[in-house]
Amino acid sequence: MSVMDSRPAPDAVRQRRREQRGWCWYDWANSVFPTSVTTVFLSLYLTSVATQAARVDTALNGPHPCPAGNALVRCDISLLGLTFPAGSLWGYLLSVATVVQVLVLPITGAIADRTQNKRTMLGGFAFGGSAATALLALVGGGNWQLGVALFVVANICFGASVVVYYSFLPEIADTDERDAVSSRGWAVGYLGAGLALFLHLLIYLFHDAIGLGADAAVRLIFFSSGVWWAAFTLLPLAALRRHHAPEGDERGASVITAGFRQLAGTLRQARHFPLTLAFLGAYWVFTDGISTVSQVSAQYGSLELKLPQTSLIITLLIVQFIAYAGGMLHGLVARHIGAKKTILISLCVWLLVLVAAYFVQAGQDLQFYGLAVGIGLVLGGTNALSRSLFSQMVPAGREAEYFSLYEVGERSTSWLGPLVFAGVGQATGSFRLAIVSLVVFFAAGLVLVSMVPVRRAIEAVGNRPPELL
Repeated sequence: MSVMDSRPAPDAVRQRRREQRGWCWYDWANSVFPTSVTTVFLSLYLTSVATQAARVDTALNGPHPCPAGNALVRCDISLLGLTFPAGSLWGYLLSVATVVQVLVLPITGAIADRTQNKRTMLGGFAFGGSAATALLALVGGGNWQLGVALFVVANICFGASVVVYYSFLPEIADTDERDAVSSRGWAVGYLGAGLALFLHLLIYLFHDAIGLGADAAVRLIFFSSGVWWAAFTLLPLAALRRHHAPEGDERGASVITAGFRQLAGTLRQARHFPLTLAFLGAYWVFTDGISTVSQVSAQYGSLELKLPQTSLIITLLIVQFIAYAGGMLHGLVARHIGAKKTILISLCVWLLVLVAAYFVQAGQDLQFYGLAVGIGLVLGGTNALSRSLFSQMVPAGREAEYFSLYEVGERSTSWLGPLVFAGVGQATGSFRLAIVSLVVFFAAGLVLVSMVPVRRAIEAVGNRPPELL
């Protein structure tokens, strides 16, 4: 057979390219939820609704005072027999939502691998999450409990859809394409998140001009976020298809039982691939640092650098849009030197960014914007290449289950970075020392990733390594 004969048929190549383009659109579709909804608007809005409910309850029943203004310690609310300050609601809600995801995502991955009904599952979770997000527009007055329930549902659907979405990557891109496709998807996600956030900030900042109150503007943002998520999900659903036959013929509740059996088998099997688990552990370490920097950067800018709210909003937009360029740049570099080397370089840049953050002077907006550019350049690309490199180390047919472990581990360890930041800040009284203390996550990740023989890890699970690693 000639070399020409061994190449994929043109129709197959076109189909694969179509799937890759469609796949990237789900990063665009779902990114509105963690950015506009979770990070920017819902935390403050839900806290304010809970605080208002507590004031009404205090006025009617007493005896504890609940002063006007922010949610203070004695402004209490109750849920399921537990009483706590309204100001603590968001922190507790994030914790509970994360625990629920840790319980749900592994079985989601097992069911996806067993049934191979990934396209339907992706659509079901995406539309379920988008509907719950849009329904957040109904939260107002004192019905904060509705907001809690809807956020938990949306968060579960978001995490589950991401697990199924990631598992498509090995099916639609061969070993030498995967870094570029993953980087492009992550970059497109940040571009979509930045555009959506920009539009939502316009709605909020100029709500008077369009005849809306501040609360009504936020509810409109929730509704439009759900519509955004659902509408753009139609693009990947139109492009993606089933690539493997189902492993069983279970129906109804028996699918869940079979999923648990398959998950147990995969967990037993995973012990035979210690190099895959070693890379996974390294990823959990440095991604905790990445998520912590994203979470505390606004606090650092506000409390330590004394920057106004406007500067913090501009910084957030800079990060989102620069992350698009950074994601594409990581894919380009990986094409020439390989994913592992590019990840190591990216982690070195993270170390430099954190050291630079220590020296940013208070009140210097431009210095903080420069820091945002540095974060944006490595924010998406590091995770994108980690996603594609991990997909090479996963046994064929078990992609969703391993990516559920990938996501569960990321969420299970996400408390450590904020704990280090808060602990160092409390012990030293300095957020500068707190921010620079996060270098330990990137330094440890750098060492751990460098020690993983990724080519051997890929071969151990029966996959063909790419030419460059």
